[in-house]
Amino acid sequence: MTSGTTASTGAGHRSTLQYFRWAFIVTAIGLGLGLWLGFSTEHTVGGAMKVFFIVCVLAVLEISLSFDNAIVNANKLKDMTPKWQQRFLTWGILIAVFGMRIVFPLLIVVIAANVGPWTAIVMAASQPEEYSRIMHDAHLPIAAFGGTFLMMVALSFFFDHEKDVHWVRWIEEKATQYSSVKGIEIAFVLVIMLVFSEVIESWKGAASATVFFHAAIWGLLTFLLVEVLGGILDRSQELMEGAARGGLGAFLYLEVLDASFSFDGVIGAFALSSNLFIIAIGLGVGAMYVRSMTIMLVEKGTLAQYRYLEHGAFYAILILSVIMYVQTLTHIPEVITGLGGAALIGFALWSSIRWNRKNAIAA
Repeated sequence: MTSGTTASTGAGHRSTLQYFRWAFIVTAIGLGLGLWLGFSTEHTVGGAMKVFFIVCVLAVLEISLSFDNAIVNANKLKDMTPKWQQRFLTWGILIAVFGMRIVFPLLIVVIAANVGPWTAIVMAASQPEEYSRIMHDAHLPIAAFGGTFLMMVALSFFFDHEKDVHWVRWIEEKATQYSSVKGIEIAFVLVIMLVFSEVIESWKGAASATVFFHAAIWGLLTFLLVEVLGGILDRSQELMEGAARGGLGAFLYLEVLDASFSFDGVIGAFALSSNLFIIAIGLGVGAMYVRSMTIMLVEKGTLAQYRYLEHGAFYAILILSVIMYVQTLTHIPEVITGLGGAALIGFALWSSIRWNRKNAIAA
């Protein structure tokens, strides 16, 4: 029995709204906390409503930036054992919400400002402007690391010799054709890294270029190490358990992938608010919707029903990786990133529906 079959047991009886039950509950709690936090800090109804609005915008921002993440998660989850599916959807989401939305921004300040964790928490509460400045100063290496990792994720999908479904045929057929060339996607990413490091050096100086290149190398190395470690762990699990695919290795891959997606949203959130706790509430609410979408995509088999949906997600990832690189040179509004990815996925969905109708397949 495959993991996808096990996960979908009883799924056909669930309505779409039922998948989002916990997301709605967390939304209510998060908005309530936002109102309380706004009123307790500014002592006015207007201040409470301002924080309430920021929490709503942050949640929408997180959902728009992470919809492609949900699709990629679903693609990986359908090949995981039921046990590891459940672990990712419980422990994984806790790591995503608390680890990336709270611990990660604190860790950046701890390292960048060379202060202790408690000092970083105090700074977040009492000196939010200084905290925000440190976060923005750390944007270049974060964007380089996350952009490189996501670029490798996207290119690995397209440079796959087993890939036989093509959406943008003139691009994807060529990529599949050259996928037999060993390490072609790594070479492609290295060329992009070298080009950007040269441009950054001419714009911002050698020091910034060095920081970019080192962070990008670590992003590439992290992807390769996760792939190698995942293969070793999953092969060991197959030998021990007899059949199961996608265990601990896939779990680690998804956690690093989610972290890479989160970099852009966490950094961009400081453009809306310098308060770490407001950001954590807003992004945490959005992350719950991403989790709900992931479960729905797996249990309903949506990726199988809409053949180009996954393609749209990986194109969105590729574009996001390029945007993160470009953001090392100039600021790009997060709304453009989010709407661009959503538009690509929407177009992929529309193309899938057209294909289904044309081939007389029920969507």
